Amino acid sequence: MEKICCIVGAMPSGDLLYAAKSSDLVIAADGGLRYLEEQDIQPDYVVGDFDSLGRVPAGKNIIRHPVEKDDTDMLLAVRTGLAEGCQKFLLFGGLGGRLDHTYANLQVLGFLAERGAQGWLLGDGTVITAVHNGTLEFPAECSGTISVFCAGADASGVTLRGLYYPLEDAVLKSSVPLGVSNQFTGVSASVSVSSGTLLVMWQQPAEEIIRQLLH
Repeated sequence: MEKICCIVGAMPSGDLLYAAKSSDLVIAADGGLRYLEEQDIQPDYVVGDFDSLGRVPAGKNIIRHPVEKDDTDMLLAVRTGLAEGCQKFLLFGGLGGRLDHTYANLQVLGFLAERGAQGWLLGDGTVITAVHNGTLEFPAECSGTISVFCAGADASGVTLRGLYYPLEDAVLKSSVPLGVSNQFTGVSASVSVSSGTLLVMWQQPAEEIIRQLLH
């Protein structure tokens, strides 16, 4: 089974205990350490410049970076997880707050997908992931709204099946939100792209995503 990495960012996070216990590696990205400490969870690594945490934590496996750096703390944590052999990433504490940080975390999902890994950005019942030159499948139990956006250059060969608004071998552009506000229909569904990267977002409890990863 592929190794699962749970990364916690600086935005408020929900119950992390199940995610942490289900993961092979737990990483605090800067201020995310605060939320892990609140639930008495000891991370395997603490990564960042520690501006949002407001202090340099004590202990082992502290990876401190300068404030003036190219990567965000979340991306630094992801790089650490990849170096440890992880291929599945549960990203908490990365939604809400500053819009630029949220957008940066969406780009992190694309970073993972382009390297053959997969990340899920989780918060307040929202799930966001990226699919690159591949297919994302959904069970019939999924319900509610699902939106699909092009991330970066034009995405070609986009096919949506089992959704209220289907597409077949279409091209999605990052400047046109054609894939917003689609819906699950009570049957198995899939989102495919032949060339390019898509961001896919829908509503689902984080625990359900984790259970699917474990089976």
